[in-house]
Amino acid sequence: MPLVSPSTLEQIRAANDIVDVVGSYIPLKRNGANFVCLCPFHREKSPSFNVNPSRQIFRCFGCGKGGDVFSFVKEYESLDFMEAVRRLAERARIPLEFDDNPAAQAQRSIKDQLLKLHEAITVRWQNCLATEAAGEVARAYLARRGVSEDAVREFRIGAAPESWDDTVNWAKSKGFAPELCEQAGLILRRDSGGWYDRFRGRLMFPICDEQGRVIAFSGRILQGDEKSAKYVNSPETPIFTKGRVLFALDKAKRAILDAGHAVVAEGQLDTIACHAAGIRNVVAPQGTALTGDHARILKRYVDEVVLCFDGDKAGRNAAVRALDDLLSSGLAIKVASIPPPDDPDSFIKSKGADAFRTVLGRAQGFFDFYLQHLCAENDTSSDRGRLVVLRSMAEATRKTGNAVLVDTYAQRTAQRLGVDVGSVRTEFKRHESAQRPRRAEPVQNPDEPPDDVLDAVHAPPPTRPSTNELWLLKYILLTPELRDAATAYLDPDWVVNPAVQRILAVHFQTGGDIPGLLGRFEGDGFAQGLITEAATEQREIPEPERGLLDLVRRLRDGWADRQIALNNGRLADPALLDEERLAVLDELRRLRERKRTPLEPLAEG
Repeated sequence: MPLVSPSTLEQIRAANDIVDVVGSYIPLKRNGANFVCLCPFHREKSPSFNVNPSRQIFRCFGCGKGGDVFSFVKEYESLDFMEAVRRLAERARIPLEFDDNPAAQAQRSIKDQLLKLHEAITVRWQNCLATEAAGEVARAYLARRGVSEDAVREFRIGAAPESWDDTVNWAKSKGFAPELCEQAGLILRRDSGGWYDRFRGRLMFPICDEQGRVIAFSGRILQGDEKSAKYVNSPETPIFTKGRVLFALDKAKRAILDAGHAVVAEGQLDTIACHAAGIRNVVAPQGTALTGDHARILKRYVDEVVLCFDGDKAGRNAAVRALDDLLSSGLAIKVASIPPPDDPDSFIKSKGADAFRTVLGRAQGFFDFYLQHLCAENDTSSDRGRLVVLRSMAEATRKTGNAVLVDTYAQRTAQRLGVDVGSVRTEFKRHESAQRPRRAEPVQNPDEPPDDVLDAVHAPPPTRPSTNELWLLKYILLTPELRDAATAYLDPDWVVNPAVQRILAVHFQTGGDIPGLLGRFEGDGFAQGLITEAATEQREIPEPERGLLDLVRRLRDGWADRQIALNNGRLADPALLDEERLAVLDELRRLRERKRTPLEPLAEG
């Protein structure tokens, strides 16, 4: 990852007032010295999202999310940290200078040029559709399909002229090198020399990344012979990997968060029709089946996906193919079946948006849909057909790793097939045993991470600190003048929670303001949440120094109690030698004496 100097980050942070930035995304209302609104990260009826202009932080008292201006943009736009930095740097017109190697700089330069090229050709094709004679066929097609002008503008739909060299000549006139256009997939090289257009006589759908930047195209044929492909898509490029892009996600992500689930359609026109009808939590895979990367992207937003493919056999098979990748992501899956011969686009046009919402509302759980699909595809009156259904259900449910769900669908499969449920359960278990790999002796594969790395990956989630330790953070972060007293009286060993230990260590070492401290914990959402929770405490703290020292004394006594318990455990060991026993008794005496003495500054050194 490219590095940005701390001074540049501070400059970007200082130039982006958090109230202005948050207010550009969501409406804020003043509440005393702070600003409040409904939280954009979870559903709520009363505002609990708080923006503190004096400390330049935000905090939701409902879901617990909090941080600085970088954290907000990162969360709201679903960006990584560097993309959030770029976005805020552009907003403040601050040039970024990266500390990385020449190869990385060259790669970034190519990506920037490709993004600029894609944006420019998008405008060119939009103009063609809107005003040129070469766009007349495309305009007529959109009119027949009932695509509104608003939808055309929102999705930036365009038209590529029926010409072999329109893009070639346009690029030359705009100063784009043909080699760059070839790398973008816009033109192809002739065997005899020269270049020709990839997209000719097609309706052009720009494909955007999650930030709304055009990174590829999908072109639908408007007229021509039957041998021509219905759709031609951009090849993969340095800025486009088709298995990692969902059409319209840049426009749908807020609606997906609000709805609590994503609807996945099959194609662009289906997705556009849904958005135009006000059903905006809809996306579509781009030029490929739904992949594991698609599922992981959706998992960042929600835990449930509704598959809404055509109601014909091909649409049902597409839903079935999506199973493995969706299950492995941990997403809950439902299937909304559109009555044949409609697809979402035609259904909305003929029945209306409310009828389509009803279809979505009646979406089946995936395994109910799958059982129905298997029974439709196989003759359940025959032994062979019943066996196919039974084994397919056993295989599919096994992948969830959920014993309750497996047993539930063993019962439903038995009921649907009209057979004994005990026999089906036995068959399900037999299938699971046959599929389970035999356990081998543990031998560390050199290509796999070592055990300690795996342990870290599967480590339990961090635990919240005690009330005393959380209040310790509040005292120290809210009252900077207490820092010297805290370092003089507080032994770090008295603090139990690892996150609080890390926060205090960084704060004592670096000092600085809350946004600067948050920046030190980029990527550690739990620590950032604790910092913002402490820093947004709204209750007045009377006599802060006295309160801090009383709190430190309680932490000291808690540490002493834990040490006393450990030493009492050692005394219970029958193998303890006499001299060791005397040492333990002496340590217990000193610990109990320490609890009785007033708090004193720690000895230096």
